[in-house]
Amino acid sequence: MPTYEYQCEECKNKFSVVLSISEHDKGNVACPKCKKKGLKQLVTPFIAQTSRKS
Repeated sequence: MPTYEYQCEECKNKFSVVLSISEHDKGNVACPKCKKKGLKQLVTPFIAQTSRKS
């Protein structure tokens, strides 16, 4: 499942949440610190690790 990073607009707390795509689309994520739903999704790089065959 993908990891999404957010920043709360109210308290400026940054946090990560692991959600399925359908859960993310529902938009029911709240800040774990202040419980507000005014969140800004952050764009973060990711690393894909693959197995290498010799």
